[in-house]
Amino acid sequence: MFRNILNAFKIKDVRKRIVFTLLMIVIVRLGNQIVTPGINTEWVKAWFQSMSNSAFNFFNVITGSSFSTMSIFALNISPYITSSIIVQLLTIAIPRLEELSKEGEEGKKTINKITRYLTIALAMIQAVSMAIGFGSSYMTNYTWYNVIFVGLIMTAGSAALMWLGERITEKGIGNGISILLLVNILSGLPTDFATLYNTFVKPNGITVGIIAAVLILALILALVVFVIYLQDGERRVPVQYAKKLQGRRMMGGQSSNIPIKVNTAGVIPVIFASSLLSIPALIASFAGLNVSNPTNVGGHIIKGLSQNSWFNFKEPIYTLGFLLYLFLLVVFAYFYTSITFNPTEVANNMKKNGGFVPGIRPGKPTSDYLNKILNSLVFIGVAGLAIVATIPIVLTGIFGVGSSLCFFGTSLIIIVGVILETLKQVESMMTVRSYKGFLNN
Repeated sequence: MFRNILNAFKIKDVRKRIVFTLLMIVIVRLGNQIVTPGINTEWVKAWFQSMSNSAFNFFNVITGSSFSTMSIFALNISPYITSSIIVQLLTIAIPRLEELSKEGEEGKKTINKITRYLTIALAMIQAVSMAIGFGSSYMTNYTWYNVIFVGLIMTAGSAALMWLGERITEKGIGNGISILLLVNILSGLPTDFATLYNTFVKPNGITVGIIAAVLILALILALVVFVIYLQDGERRVPVQYAKKLQGRRMMGGQSSNIPIKVNTAGVIPVIFASSLLSIPALIASFAGLNVSNPTNVGGHIIKGLSQNSWFNFKEPIYTLGFLLYLFLLVVFAYFYTSITFNPTEVANNMKKNGGFVPGIRPGKPTSDYLNKILNSLVFIGVAGLAIVATIPIVLTGIFGVGSSLCFFGTSLIIIVGVILETLKQVESMMTVRSYKGFLNN
């Protein structure tokens, strides 16, 4: 696979797409360094460091640290990701959107247009809400027109990144938004390696330090391999199509399969569960309450919902919040899978086209069979997801290394998933160009 990627530079069209993608990435990284005018960056930096909520850490990771510096790309592509999820959920709930999703290319264009408009609206709401919520501490000159000014700049930054992502999809190597997300996460690699070095290697002697470094690398490698299997693993349900006579020709009779991924929900359950648990702490921080040292029952409950409080041997009672986290992971995994994969619809489509699963009757028996397989795969997938997501939480509780290390947890799943998809995309381009070259000879 990697040899094919090196060979991609020998093909002019593919090489141009790769170079174009790299130029877009450079523009994005430069934009992340431009601070939004009118922002008190020192206060933002101090506030961010004081927040123990892991949701903010993860948000900062996926924005390439532009959130903690309040650059013009502070919101980054998070509004687009949120709007995409919302539109996907609404596609199931609103019949008209469901019809559009089945209308082919034209319907897809309409849904993409709706997603863009929703992205702009969400970006404006988030930017203005932050400016109003943080008040005079957040801005050097707190006035209503400066609030609107900052909101417009951050909204424009988010819209620009959305546009750049679409250009990468159109003129680059594809998966533009995913690639921007990948670059943002990977930008934190040097800081994360420095954190691990200062925590486990530097304070110890040479021998212990070398052993610690080897163990860390072995853990990272094992996690990468595990996530690759988790992301690429699938159950292929065999499908046989019956033969039928059309005119004088016998059609059908071929065999196919329905690929059902093990991790059908991706990282959505982790994001939803973490975000839901972070809401009480976020509200408490805005209200000026001290979440780190609670003085009443409500404060202890809020601290128990924070991931940074789990697996701390000095305060083990707060680890009970981890059980709620696991429960939410399972709930969101089954919920998201149920709205993205409909066994009944798949079974009906197979029946209409003369397809059937060998040994299973068409219709409802096929639907029940697919649903049974899906439930088993979702459970396996969410178990693997829980393992990957738990490791950084344990490291945070025991060693205090920080829950946002980009090669652990949710970030690692995104990294592996995007890289695998991008490699497949480049290989697909090379295959198309090879076929064209063969036909032209």
